[in-house]
Amino acid sequence: MTLRLDLRGISKRYPSVVANDGISLQVQAGEIHAVLGENGAGKSTLMKIIYGAVMPDSGEIIFNGHHVQVKSPQHARTLGISMVFQHFSLFETFTVAQNVWLGLQSSLSLDEVSALIAEKAQAYGLEIDPNRPVHTLGVGEMQRVEIIRALLTEPQLLIMDEPTSVLTPQAVEKLFEVLKRISAQGCSILYISHKLHEIRELCSHCTVLRSGRVTGVCRPGQESNESLSRLMIGAEPPALVREVQETGEVRLLVQSLSLSALEQFGVDLKDVCLNVHSGEVVGVAGVSGNGQRELLMALSGEDVRAAPQSIELMGQAVGHWGPRHRREVGLHVVAEDRLGRNVVADMSLQDNMMLTREETLSARGFIQPQALFEQTRQILQRFNVKSNGPQSKAKSLSGGNLQKFIMGREMDAHPKVFVVSQPTWGVDVGSAAQIRAQVLALKREGCAVLVVSEELEELFEICDRLYVMAQGRLSPSILRQEATLSEVGVWMSGLWEDTHA
Repeated sequence: MTLRLDLRGISKRYPSVVANDGISLQVQAGEIHAVLGENGAGKSTLMKIIYGAVMPDSGEIIFNGHHVQVKSPQHARTLGISMVFQHFSLFETFTVAQNVWLGLQSSLSLDEVSALIAEKAQAYGLEIDPNRPVHTLGVGEMQRVEIIRALLTEPQLLIMDEPTSVLTPQAVEKLFEVLKRISAQGCSILYISHKLHEIRELCSHCTVLRSGRVTGVCRPGQESNESLSRLMIGAEPPALVREVQETGEVRLLVQSLSLSALEQFGVDLKDVCLNVHSGEVVGVAGVSGNGQRELLMALSGEDVRAAPQSIELMGQAVGHWGPRHRREVGLHVVAEDRLGRNVVADMSLQDNMMLTREETLSARGFIQPQALFEQTRQILQRFNVKSNGPQSKAKSLSGGNLQKFIMGREMDAHPKVFVVSQPTWGVDVGSAAQIRAQVLALKREGCAVLVVSEELEELFEICDRLYVMAQGRLSPSILRQEATLSEVGVWMSGLWEDTHA
């Protein structure tokens, strides 16, 4: 086979960390090659070097038999290298078509690009409106834009960073069919995912990174999830302990919640009803962009247009209350966009603690720096967050480590009601197991937990009951043990029977 990509001794150092340390990796033409590693292992840095978004300090890149210095993402695309980022590189004020247009040949008109987007979207089952502004899209919809934009460049090497994190099982199957078809045509694929079963099913080869170094290579199809975990983190993730327990009173109650969308391309909420008891984990499944964002805004208090009695916390009507007032009665929320609603990128971790943890202030409103520092340090240690300490800026953390910090900050507050969207998005298998274990620990403490996620395996692992959201409507709830992946996948299209409770 022809060697598509040959990396030799790639190194990249930052003032506080060696991200890549002499990495060598080979990818054949038409090969789907996995890069596996825990959060902070150096995967994203390596991919950005290949794509020209980061310059290496040393090492060689040989592409299609030629030594190259990839100077920029635009240069990479001219060479035939495209990338789908985990953290999206989209201009929020532009439309989908305008964002895609920026990365294509200037000879194409915007109308031609819109037509190409619609064609690719239909062919690959990645429905998206080319004329929608990006700021109106949910996380899953933004990911579709990135995938379509990459595919339109007809790449010879396609880099995919967590491409299925917000896709339904049916959409994942279709994407895998597309990727296999692309690879059969000679395009090589570098595939990053923390979903080990995906890597085993899709990829023919795998390179494992740990602390910036290559620590192993394998053929995923010949490995088990457990052996891949051992290669990646040196051990198998601990099994979740699920205990049967009695549920208590209803702590979160939503009754006939109907709200028109705040944004032009948002989703109207239509007669949404749900309840979560103390000592219970309830899941909301669904394809991104079906009203989850609007529901989270209504529950968190960011949107206060709801009738007071349509949302109750701890028996109190709170539909008109803002976020701080709701936190005072025990509600803590983690939104889906890490750097949008959860943290301020340029602030330190300890300063970000103050955004939702007012108890770090004294009674007179003065900050207690030592208490704040210590509280942050304990969370970093408890949740194994790789950073340079409480004074590190939020943007300096890898996506998975930042997610662990955000989850730790809110769970450490011992909430009475905890609402979280995408709790383990982009988090490695060991850290995901830790976060899920902490969610179940909250449940044992009597917390009422609502988890909104597109990752069905996660919902089936930790939830007691499930709802499905489609087109702004919520299905009846179903007990986890009575639900199946295929049934929930069908419900994601809005096809449920109202008699199925």
